[in-house]
Amino acid sequence: MSSTRSILGLILAAAAWGTGTVISKRAVEEIAPLTLLVIQLASSVVVLALLMRWRRIAVRDRSARPLLGRLGILNPGLAYALSLLGLVHITASLSVLLWALEPILILVLAAWFLAERAGVVVLAMSAVAISGMLLVAYQPDTEGNVVGVALTVAGVACCAIYTVVTRRWIGESDGTAPVVVAQQSHALGFGLVVVAILWLAGGAVWPAAATPLGWASAVGSGVLYYGLAYWLYLFALRTVPATFAAASFYLVPLFGLAASFLLLGERLEPGQWLGVLVVSTTVIAILRRTRSARTEWSREARTAL
Repeated sequence: MSSTRSILGLILAAAAWGTGTVISKRAVEEIAPLTLLVIQLASSVVVLALLMRWRRIAVRDRSARPLLGRLGILNPGLAYALSLLGLVHITASLSVLLWALEPILILVLAAWFLAERAGVVVLAMSAVAISGMLLVAYQPDTEGNVVGVALTVAGVACCAIYTVVTRRWIGESDGTAPVVVAQQSHALGFGLVVVAILWLAGGAVWPAAATPLGWASAVGSGVLYYGLAYWLYLFALRTVPATFAAASFYLVPLFGLAASFLLLGERLEPGQWLGVLVVSTTVIAILRRTRSARTEWSREARTAL
């Protein structure tokens, strides 16, 4: 049951990230990227704090390492600041392609930092999943420059490091929600400092021309993308290896495409539908194989005892 809940948490987190990305596209049309990041994080922190107060959950977890909360400066703070800045210089489709690097980086870092071994079969299936993502996200007119690519890859690296380090320490904390709030609060502080620097430098940071729909998109995407998604992801990361959790990132573009179809009326080409089938089938196989391996390991451990 614990494994099933973890898998469900990862799938729902991917759904929240994919749908939140589509809603963010609507918000960024009216609000500057870094200002949008602050609005999204503030919305997430407020809603999470209110829900925790309603459920009588302590906002602060004294059992958690202080550094665990400060990881929020790395992700979502620095990671998504870099990603949004990179998106100014490259297309959305190229950005999606570059974010396909994250699961690969997690596999490498988890092997080095956590001594997790994904195995040759899982690595091969990951390569198949990446090829499916390329089919889904590829567009012939994809363009970009060195600055945009470098900023985006740096953001991807921040997220991969965050997952591995968080996996190492999240099990020491008593609750998931306080960790999420602590990380989001540190990320919000980082975002406020960046926006303040831009304002002092003479930049326009206040979205004076934003419509009610733009504000609603900013707040809604913040609660969905940062609050709900990170809560579900960290909940699952307590009990599954980082390499296992990495497989769920392949589902994010699929949920994003589904949300684009429902909310924006976008349509897929036949090759993209083939990519959807490849990714879905491969991720299911990875999750099933990793889950079976963990079950077999637990059985052997009990036998040895």
